[in-house]
Amino acid sequence: MEAESKQNGTPTTNWTATQTYAMAAVCLLIGVLVGYLVRGSAKPAAQASPASTEMQQAATATQSSAGQQQKMPTLDDMKRMADKQADPLLATLKTDPRNVELLNKTALTYKAAHQFKDAIAYFQKALDVDPKNVAIRTDMASCMYYTGDVDGALAELHKSLTYDPKHPGTLMNIGIIKWQGKNDVAGAVTAWQTLLKRNPNFPQKAVIEHMITEAQQQKNTAQSSNPPKG
Repeated sequence: MEAESKQNGTPTTNWTATQTYAMAAVCLLIGVLVGYLVRGSAKPAAQASPASTEMQQAATATQSSAGQQQKMPTLDDMKRMADKQADPLLATLKTDPRNVELLNKTALTYKAAHQFKDAIAYFQKALDVDPKNVAIRTDMASCMYYTGDVDGALAELHKSLTYDPKHPGTLMNIGIIKWQGKNDVAGAVTAWQTLLKRNPNFPQKAVIEHMITEAQQQKNTAQSSNPPKG
């Protein structure tokens, strides 16, 4: 979405890349690891969700004049951006409502803007047509997690495994959600070890091993800080 010029005498708000991504960070739930929950179809090394084209354009728009305070985009701002970007997709869907690719693109548009409930609705429509699409189900599960539906997200991810038992993104996300959403270190480690076992040539093996170590250390630290009484 290109930054709009002044309309009706009201100056538009321009966002720096730093501000745009800072806003994104506020909306995410599990820090640096959250990138692995973003794209079910992306390669593990690049799963962090890129800003949509329009958001990137907004982020690199001409800077406001010196001394003018810039305003951080709100979720409402991001919703308007997503709606505008989704308009042509939705127009096409009116004549082709079962087009999985278009439904997925629409869902990803809303996901990139952190409009997770809207994204879930379109992911679900895509899955109604193509229920075995593991990448789409994995993306939907991450949105469910962001809305606070931890159990629902895990249920969808486990359903994905019935179609593709070794899908790396699914196993990665199960581990992260069990660790961060359920405080289940043992379950997280099991999921990640399963990922490595079923994908012996997994290119991001070192990342998984680091997360296993970090989760176990975190658990040990917590236990040391709260020794059993008696």
